[in-house]
Formats: sequence, structure tokens, C-alpha cells
Amino acid sequence: MKAKKHLYDHVVFDSTNERDFATELDINTDVVVYVKLPDGFYISTPVGHYNPDWAIAFYEGKVKHIYFVAETKGSMSSMQLHLIEESKIHCAREHFKAISNGNVVYDVVDSYKSLMDKIMK
Repeated sequence: MKAKKHLYDHVVFDSTNERDFATELDINTDVVVYVKLPDGFYISTPVGHYNPDWAIAFYEGKVKHIYFVAETKGSMSSMQLHLIEESKIHCAREHFKAISNGNVVYDVVDSYKSLMDKIMK
């Protein structure tokens, strides 16, 4: 998809959910820049490498969290996440908490609306 606020001119997405999410990021006035993280960006966890989906920067003063790393899922039901994936997500939460003193927030979202609900808290 052609993009205006993505780090590059185009976004390559893995699903329609990611496409819809990127479209919302691209048109939202609170978003400064975003990037679909490449496969080479990963966090080492005890259960293997974990690659979050997105890094997003928002305009300061408009939202509570300026820097956000997100994993997009089609469903937020933990029943649909495998145990290893749940473990990797837990490790990612702890990783970003530890390296950023709370300045970078990591979470799992299933839509742009759920992202906004999390960053406005």
C-alpha cells in the first residue's frame, strides 16, 4: 500500500487486518510516523526470537504514550494465541518496560481503535 507517514513510501502487510491498521495510522492526525518492523528486528526470548509488527510515534501532548510498539492480531482472545506466542508477548512487554523506563509502550491490539484506547489511558 502507498503510504504518507510510513518510514518508507509503501507498506507491505501480512493480512487485511494489518492493511486496515496501516490505513488508519496513515490518516490519523495524532501519528507522526510509523513503520512495519522488518523481520530482522526481533527480541530474543527464552522461547525463540519474537518480531513485533509495528513501531509508532505520536505527537507529544495529544496522547499519553508517545512511542508505541504494537503486535496486531485478528482476535484478542487469549484462547486463540498459542502458549509460545503468549510467552513471547509477555517477554516483549517486559523487554520494552526494562529498556525504556516506561517511555516505549508495547501491547497487543486488534484494531486502530484498541490502540487508541490503550494510548489515551
